[in-house]
Amino acid sequence: MSVFRFPERFLWGAATSAYQIEGAVAEDGRGESIWDRFCREPGRVDNGDTGDIACDHYHRWRDDIELMRRLELNSYRFSVAWPRIFPIGKGQPNKAGLAFYERLVDALLAAGIRPLVTLYHWDLPAALQERGGWTNRDTAYRFRDYAAFLFERLGDRVDLWLTVNEPYVAAVLGHALGMHAPGLKDLNAALRAAHHLLLAHGLAVEAFDDLGMRKTSRGQGPARIGLALDIHAYAPASDREADWEAMERARTLEARWFVEPVLAGRYPQEGLEWYKGQGVEPPVKDEDMALISRPIDIFGLNYYRRHTVAHDPSQPIFGYRVEVPPGRPVTELGWEVYPQGLHEVLAWVRDTYLASPAAQPAEGSIAFFITENGAAYPDVLEPEAAAPKADADRPPAPGTQKRGPRVRDVERRDYIAAHLYYVWRAIQDGIPVEGYWAWSLMDNFEWTRGYSCRFGLVYVDFTTQERIIKDSGRWYSAVCGENGLEVDPERLVG
Repeated sequence: MSVFRFPERFLWGAATSAYQIEGAVAEDGRGESIWDRFCREPGRVDNGDTGDIACDHYHRWRDDIELMRRLELNSYRFSVAWPRIFPIGKGQPNKAGLAFYERLVDALLAAGIRPLVTLYHWDLPAALQERGGWTNRDTAYRFRDYAAFLFERLGDRVDLWLTVNEPYVAAVLGHALGMHAPGLKDLNAALRAAHHLLLAHGLAVEAFDDLGMRKTSRGQGPARIGLALDIHAYAPASDREADWEAMERARTLEARWFVEPVLAGRYPQEGLEWYKGQGVEPPVKDEDMALISRPIDIFGLNYYRRHTVAHDPSQPIFGYRVEVPPGRPVTELGWEVYPQGLHEVLAWVRDTYLASPAAQPAEGSIAFFITENGAAYPDVLEPEAAAPKADADRPPAPGTQKRGPRVRDVERRDYIAAHLYYVWRAIQDGIPVEGYWAWSLMDNFEWTRGYSCRFGLVYVDFTTQERIIKDSGRWYSAVCGENGLEVDPERLVG
């Protein structure tokens, strides 16, 4: 076993999103979101689950911050629910909604936990969807107004911001494949939504700069902004030319289509040609690409797995399928565990888009944040078990006992450990990774899977709302507290 130390001031965190944990969907003036409506359409979500209560974080946030303190986190990534701030997406702000996030931020700071705030994690106000949602260009401008309001009201305390989370998922799964809200199956709608999500990002960065956010010290230094993109590692299913072409098409449409506009100010030519062949094109107007590519400070990477891609013309729209090579480890969702891919993706972004000084913001280099990384496994709660031996050198929190409920999630611990090792390797390779946020702080509403799968470091009993730190959470707290990882690189999962 070796110990791998991380840079001083490395950010150790966990992540959540508003719809997945808050609940209280009809309290204190919150408006309806597209996910509130989507969940009520029969067959959309496993078991008919909804986010109506979720983890009840809206009422239990104080207890949840105490959990973060026990996990020794120094950062917490959460999203603001747009319909909690602007119930119909625009107009008069909801004071009670803003007050909730002000209390949350103040309590996090008092606990020594640095907020990383995501402005949009898929919960579009339903009233805006009635006007076309992300297919309507005006939604991007309403997002700018919403972002500017939060910058003004929380910007004196929050210095780390993300505009949009995983625009590929919001656009393609929501508008082309019908798998996520709003549940459309229209390629043109997906392409319009993708462009307007990127435009919304650019307009929010413009508002950030117009307010001088980067020029004013906010405790930890000038505020910084970016976005979070989901990028997989890629490999062809075979040496056949068709599989290689399918892999490149997947990388282009899933990753490059969102990275390239932000970091290079253009859409990839191969993607433009492919979409043109389908009879659609992005609704780009003058100055759009300049807005979308405004300099950012943070490149947020959500990484979970490798996509091994095979040509398959029977697959709808894109003509490829994702496979798992025989014998490879997978999570409960069937996602391949491929931790070295995290290093591969970071290097690909750096070498492809950030090698030129012109790609960097005027005030400094772009930092990489691992904004999501984690795994779902079939957790088993043991009602009465001995505490892990690893806790022997860490005294139990007041009121806790040596025996009690326990989740022995070794697979999740090993998954995170392997990925953290490759974060460390990337840092040694000169890639400026400044933080890691495990997905997720606690079990929550996992979109179309409802409550049927669990990603959390903390187990949630959704009947009683009891929280129980899993073995992976206890282990992660030691990593965070010691700013180092003890592993055997020869025995990593994957």
